[in-house]
Amino acid sequence: MVPVVRALLFDVQGTATDFFSTLCEEARRISPAPGVDWPDVVRRWRAGYFAALKDARAHHNGWLSVHSVYRGALDDVLEDGVLSVAQRDELTLAWQRLRPWPDVVPGLTRLKTAFTLATLSNTDVSALVNISKRAGLPWDAVFAAEMAGVFKPDPAIYRMAGTYLGLEPAEIMMVASHKYDLRAAAALGFGTAFVARPLEFGPGGAADVAYSAEFDVNASDFLDLAEQLGC
Repeated sequence: MVPVVRALLFDVQGTATDFFSTLCEEARRISPAPGVDWPDVVRRWRAGYFAALKDARAHHNGWLSVHSVYRGALDDVLEDGVLSVAQRDELTLAWQRLRPWPDVVPGLTRLKTAFTLATLSNTDVSALVNISKRAGLPWDAVFAAEMAGVFKPDPAIYRMAGTYLGLEPAEIMMVASHKYDLRAAAALGFGTAFVARPLEFGPGGAADVAYSAEFDVNASDFLDLAEQLGC
């Protein structure tokens, strides 16, 4: 008998939330002075975060709070004199105020009628709670890398979520706009749903939105995903 998917795990930063627009607007609010290319800063800031996580995994440096990673990466991409220390601290907290894409809340609401919904994010648990509460995201559970002590795509984080849910991998589907995340889940037997987010890095950004037959579902957004999954 083929297992039926009972739970959906969601990436949050980029898949469920629009970090690019949120951070650009927050940066302009904190520093209204002209002259800083904030879209470029935000793209390099995000890239610096990924590089820091990759370095931590490669050197087995143990757990690092994602808040501290973002704070350090911001210093790396900002020139001296751009934002005070207090302003940089405030801007880093904007990662806990990310807004959802317009389709996310209605899409999750539909999906929740048939599936258990949970996060599976690299960000800190406290950040996930703050993001979800502000945005009204209707998760049934919140799982984060912090709970496993490793970052995605380490297999341990996916196994941790499955253990907490009490489900076999084939009963769980990973939902993400990042293909490395889906491939790591698929290698463990999870179902996969790719959601294209063409504006993840803003207009003209280099988001990978190509559908692929390697994933069980390819969707344009969460409403399309709900439709394809019969919700």
